[in-house]
Amino acid sequence: MSAVAEKRTRPGTVVASASGKWVSYSHTVFAGYAFLSALVLGMLLHFQKIVRNEYYGYPDEWFPSVSATIGDRYPERSVFQIFIAVTAGPRFALLFLTYLLFNKPGSNFPRIHAAIGFIRTITCGGWVYITSTDDHDWHDIFMISYIVLTIPWDIGGVFLSPPDSKSRRYRKIVASTFFFMMIPLVYFFIQHKVHHIAGAYTIYAFFEWSLIFLDVAYDSISALDFASLEIRIVDMTGITHGFPNVATKKPDIWTTAHSRDADKGLLTGFSFSETLLFGAEVYNAFVFWSVWTALGLLIWYFPLWYMGISGYEVTLLSVVSPVFLGIPFLAALFGQFPQIAVLGQLLGVAAYLVLGPSDRLLTVSAGSIFASISLAIQFWNVTVLPYAGLRKATILSFGLVASSIAKFAFYANNPIWPIMHEENGGWNKTGLALGIICAFFTTRPQRGSNNFLPSKTRGSSFIFSAFGVGGLIFNLQSLLSDSSTIIYWTWNGYPVQGPLPVPFGAVTIIAMILGIYLAVVRGKTVASWRSYAIAAVSASILYSFGGWLGYLGGLVLTVYLLAIAPTILDAASVHGVARTFGLGMFVYVLLVLGHVWVVAYAFVPGGPLLRERTDIILGVAMVSIAGGVYAASKLPSGRKNYASVKGKVFIPYFKIRSMTIVYGTLFAALAATIGWRRFDRPAPKPYHAEDNLLTVGIWTIHFGLDNDMWGSEGRMVDAIRDLEIDVIGLLESDTQRIIMGNRDVTQEIAEELGMYVDYGPGPNKHTWGAALLSKFPILNSTHHLLPSPVGELAPAIHATLDVYGKLIDIVVFHSGQEEDVEDRRLQTAGVSEIMAGSSNPTILLSYLVTKPLQGNYNTYVSEHTGMKDIDPSDSDRWCEYILYKDIKRVAYARISRGTITDTEIQTGKFIVGVDGLGESTNNRVDEEQVPAAWRYPAMFRGEGVRGHRFHVFDEPRYYA
Repeated sequence: MSAVAEKRTRPGTVVASASGKWVSYSHTVFAGYAFLSALVLGMLLHFQKIVRNEYYGYPDEWFPSVSATIGDRYPERSVFQIFIAVTAGPRFALLFLTYLLFNKPGSNFPRIHAAIGFIRTITCGGWVYITSTDDHDWHDIFMISYIVLTIPWDIGGVFLSPPDSKSRRYRKIVASTFFFMMIPLVYFFIQHKVHHIAGAYTIYAFFEWSLIFLDVAYDSISALDFASLEIRIVDMTGITHGFPNVATKKPDIWTTAHSRDADKGLLTGFSFSETLLFGAEVYNAFVFWSVWTALGLLIWYFPLWYMGISGYEVTLLSVVSPVFLGIPFLAALFGQFPQIAVLGQLLGVAAYLVLGPSDRLLTVSAGSIFASISLAIQFWNVTVLPYAGLRKATILSFGLVASSIAKFAFYANNPIWPIMHEENGGWNKTGLALGIICAFFTTRPQRGSNNFLPSKTRGSSFIFSAFGVGGLIFNLQSLLSDSSTIIYWTWNGYPVQGPLPVPFGAVTIIAMILGIYLAVVRGKTVASWRSYAIAAVSASILYSFGGWLGYLGGLVLTVYLLAIAPTILDAASVHGVARTFGLGMFVYVLLVLGHVWVVAYAFVPGGPLLRERTDIILGVAMVSIAGGVYAASKLPSGRKNYASVKGKVFIPYFKIRSMTIVYGTLFAALAATIGWRRFDRPAPKPYHAEDNLLTVGIWTIHFGLDNDMWGSEGRMVDAIRDLEIDVIGLLESDTQRIIMGNRDVTQEIAEELGMYVDYGPGPNKHTWGAALLSKFPILNSTHHLLPSPVGELAPAIHATLDVYGKLIDIVVFHSGQEEDVEDRRLQTAGVSEIMAGSSNPTILLSYLVTKPLQGNYNTYVSEHTGMKDIDPSDSDRWCEYILYKDIKRVAYARISRGTITDTEIQTGKFIVGVDGLGESTNNRVDEEQVPAAWRYPAMFRGEGVRGHRFHVFDEPRYYA
């Protein structure tokens, strides 16, 4: 026996061991993190500097090259170099294991290949640590040398790989793609360097980055080969006395169900390490839901401006991306490295850095592609380990709860949405940084092949499972991605006869948490048809009834949707995720389109088929969920996430239960705290109570998205506050739909300015929305849906306010489209009857679609209604009008919109309850002739403030 052989067979104690694949994993993670962290930091901190080249800057160039990212700025250069240094250890180990694996007696090529890899690694260190700023020539020499050596390294790896192996096939694909990418890389570099084409360097940069990640991906394939190797540390002399022999039998993960020590209480299995890991994965799920809900919101911007289908709606299909997992290479890549998809979905968070609306939408679409893949990957083959599906579904559900809590805290806006940024309250940088960190804690323990659960799925159909997934995701998003949505489904106005978004949003969130807990402890009961029947009846109650009864139905449905999620997702995992989740997401897309069609029927093809039929959409979604329940019922019992399997309890079940209790308690307490802090606020006070002044306004707010696709609530707050408006009607305000982000634009305005709110007809009433905000108590309000035989429904609110002890009626109204003449005639008649029937002083805040003194105008302003125009001499109006009766009007102004929306603010001032002023006249007086308290703020004169100024007349008008 040779000396070497003797050393290999010498007995000893194995004190540590690891699979060789961890060398590949660590190399991939550290190298990928080095480049990605530099890119993210650079984009966050020095975006315009690193995209600038010798010819162009932003916006012509908008993506940085690799060299500019890693070598030009602090701290990204330092972070990159630190992690590349950390990568060096796994890199040299990878070279050594590759040599051991490929070395053959009598062959010199493996040695030459190893030498090439060693020299290539040294040249990598050259261009990494000698940046183009330090020494451009040497940086290029090392970079070119590295690329040249990559050719024999990649080709040699292909030829040395075992024939007909997965590793050889994947190396061929990646190497071929790498070399093919060099062709457009050189082309666009020439376009930039020689022809000086604007934007060419940005395209070049994308190909340059693709080479980087293809290079990392090529070396990651070694994990397939190294999985057959085990690295061991053997104590030959007994020097490591404190370590057990790792070769001893591992403890059983099962314990008998009747064991006294099996269940020591609700927190059995709790550990701080598990709490941190679970929390990191919950944050990844929070990012998933944030990106998922942002996609529709950004799509909505475009049909809103196009007044019809824009073409950008096709980006909704990005969520069907799980079909790509049908490609074996991609399935293997994402299966082995689920972190890639979780990191990729962060594109949807980083999209706030992209200023152009269309480019920002495309960036979010890219993030949605990865988000959908990450969801499918998490549940792929999940039944290999009992309760792995339950754990993943619990994490996904808590991510939705976290998203709802974040929106509850930030006035129904998600702080990491790409419509948010630092100026309007966004936490995008923080969210992105945490996302990068937590992405590396992504786990997928089910990727092993030891499938000890039953594998037969006879009788179960992937089609039923797919419909279950689509219906579940749709219902979770459409009803529960904001805690106020089901509340507004049941909102009927004043006096309040049901829940308010604050504080009862916390109750909705707690119901979600209860559903998660029931999924863990009563999974079998929840998966029964009896539970489904209760949920279906609850959905009908939510749709059919307002007030507390409707809300109770919504809460029961909420509990069920969160409780059934593990059953449906676990059942979907037994089929190929490419087809199950791909079809499921297509079902989801169809439901989303239907969700839009019910209200946008006047602007879309085939609209009348689903006009005002939310009941059909809700019903189809519930039937789809029934398909998922049916598919789950046909699976062998071993696949179900019940608390025991064959009389034994799986120890990780206790971990899931303990984490559910810990995070459920934490989130419930957080929601309750937010609800109490937001609810506990002082009573609203008018701006000029001492003068009995009432300032009113009307504003069409374009669903809270400004002209540049940013959330506009904060800027609306500033404008309304500066104009000192006491009562304002907001039109185009119902944003409680998937396509609008399930938002509530009234919350921030009401709470920041101290106002009561009537949200108007809810999302199940199929209008674009009309809302009333008032600093005076709303004693009574009635919602109206005016006749609309052809076009869009026209919403109206008829409210009675207590204004300085007097009853004042306010009517907020949005008329239909110009094209639908008969609709507008009927709507005019309906609103006129409301105003004529009021015995109180009345003010109409409206969007009438008529010219002054013509057509329907003469029905609104007539002896029958008793209404007067706030300024009959203002002939430059078409949409917004303020009318009044039996109240003293003293001022009127029109204020430009800025970039908040496409419509101006109209506002008027009235005096209430002061005798001796006489009736209103149309005789104008100078500003100096009215009391100072009656005057509009001077800041709106001239150029105005923040884009708002007096326009049309360039000043306010005052009346005797």
